[in-house]
Amino acid sequence: MPSRRTARIGALTVAAVCSTVSAVVLTTPAHADTIHIHDIQGTTRISPYAGQAVTDVAGIVTGVRTYGSSRGFWIQDPNADDNPATSEGVFVFTSSVPKVAVGDSVTVSGTISEYVPGGAASGNQSITEITKPVVTVLSSGNAVPAATAVTSKSVPGVYTADGDTAAGGSVNGLTLQPKKYALDYYESLEGMNIRVSDARVVTATDPYAELWVTVKPHENDNRRGGTVYGSYTSQNTGRLQIQSLGATADFPTANVGDELTGTTAGPLDYNSFGGYTLVANQIGTLEQGGLERETTQKQSKNELAVATYNVENLDPGDASFEEHASAIVNNLRSPDILSLEEIQDNNGATNDGTVAADQTVQKLIDAIVAAGGPAYDWRSIDPENNKDGGEPGGNIRQVFLFNPERVSFTDRAGGDATTAVGVTKVHGKAALTASPGRIDPANTAWTTSRKPLAGEFVFRGKTVFVIANHFASKGGDQGLTSQYQPPARSSETQRHLQATEVNSFVKEILATQKNADVITLGDINDFEFSDTAKLLEDDGALWSAIKSLPKSERYTYDYQGNSQVLDQILISPSIRKDDDFEYDSVHINSEFNDQISDHDPQVLRFKP
Repeated sequence: MPSRRTARIGALTVAAVCSTVSAVVLTTPAHADTIHIHDIQGTTRISPYAGQAVTDVAGIVTGVRTYGSSRGFWIQDPNADDNPATSEGVFVFTSSVPKVAVGDSVTVSGTISEYVPGGAASGNQSITEITKPVVTVLSSGNAVPAATAVTSKSVPGVYTADGDTAAGGSVNGLTLQPKKYALDYYESLEGMNIRVSDARVVTATDPYAELWVTVKPHENDNRRGGTVYGSYTSQNTGRLQIQSLGATADFPTANVGDELTGTTAGPLDYNSFGGYTLVANQIGTLEQGGLERETTQKQSKNELAVATYNVENLDPGDASFEEHASAIVNNLRSPDILSLEEIQDNNGATNDGTVAADQTVQKLIDAIVAAGGPAYDWRSIDPENNKDGGEPGGNIRQVFLFNPERVSFTDRAGGDATTAVGVTKVHGKAALTASPGRIDPANTAWTTSRKPLAGEFVFRGKTVFVIANHFASKGGDQGLTSQYQPPARSSETQRHLQATEVNSFVKEILATQKNADVITLGDINDFEFSDTAKLLEDDGALWSAIKSLPKSERYTYDYQGNSQVLDQILISPSIRKDDDFEYDSVHINSEFNDQISDHDPQVLRFKP
């Protein structure tokens, strides 16, 4: 997934010039005695007045946003109509700091616009706004319309209707059915004052003063307080993002499983980083749930422990080496083989042609020793400069760490950034032509993406093949709250090609030696139920071992309120047989506000 630390410029980044879903055509202004906010909002996602000028629209100010580039305020009509599909609130975009206060009774004249956060190409829904406003304050200190309670009973269990095929799959033109579909329900409240009560946190506070709660505490819940995303049709309707209209310093610092007790209330907004968002002018009291970081079981003498860990753009200038080392030694219990993803080169994002990462790796190894862990050895292949995606200049790559007191690495010369590793037979058994080596690096499946790193290890006289992966990210996919339903997942096209290549390579090994122990692991950037995983598993060559866990425990990453799988360890039939292995998703990062990576490491223990 795109990193929340790098994919955003600010908590709210909105173009000053609104994107619209229809051409602006000015008509005769509509007057306040004939038009109300619910008339503007209408019964679909697109205002029937889009592009038109309106005059003297009346309402009470319910919230004021003074920061960012989306400055403005929300107004709500205290005299609601009897149609649950029509919202009574609307955002007034001022661009500069508004000169109104909560409780002001105002009239607003301006132009109705449908603004699409992130631009039309994002596929996001639009926000109905009044732009270029002329505001008249009639009185101040008025009672704010009572906040509508959003509860487990009010939010429907079905997430959304399918989009209109005649409109390219868009739901924009469909009449809202707020009692039937969750997205329609939230849309019917767009711009209105809403509230949630005693809401459990399902995504921790991020660096942009945001968190996610659920109003459905038992919806696909796990034992640590999160909400598990277990299929494309289990979107989890109770999730809601929380931001604040107050000072960032006052925003609660929460972990998954904590609770905002009491009332959290404010206008309902929509943004490109999560869709529907309660922008709070009142936040409940944080009650901590006491979530602790997990520690996996130590492998026995006869067990081989193999792990994968995305260390999120680690370079020598980072301050997290000691924390990563402590996690590897104390939480992962010093696995015998560790596949690291997102190891950057020796000067990180400095884009000067440097590709070597020996300083980055050695600094981590030294920190592990200082933390009481083994003196790991390592193998990797430097990529071509800026050919593997990720942060420009960073040259991220996968790296094998291994404990030479427990495991040996079989070195075979010939592996480099552009040479494809092959499979041969030595003394009747499978062997790599180069170790370490890269799988078909010239194949278009790996364009601007990390090439798989294959290595041959020996544990207690048994050969184990390990393939470290970091598949193409989900960047560019439409979000769950997209106007297009079901949303397009365009990024998976490349991952499908990558999965097919890795699966074919594993099949080469197994065709040479049927009972070979093969482990394919890393940041697959896709779910255990995805077609990417199915292609990796094709013909039984591999099996995603996270599926050995109960469904409620299958997650490695927490995104927009959904605990989900991105990191996987897949195993060949010889390892899977008799279920004689143990798998652990070690939750040390994804659920915490002070995470050192946004991924949780995974550990497999088995006896070769």
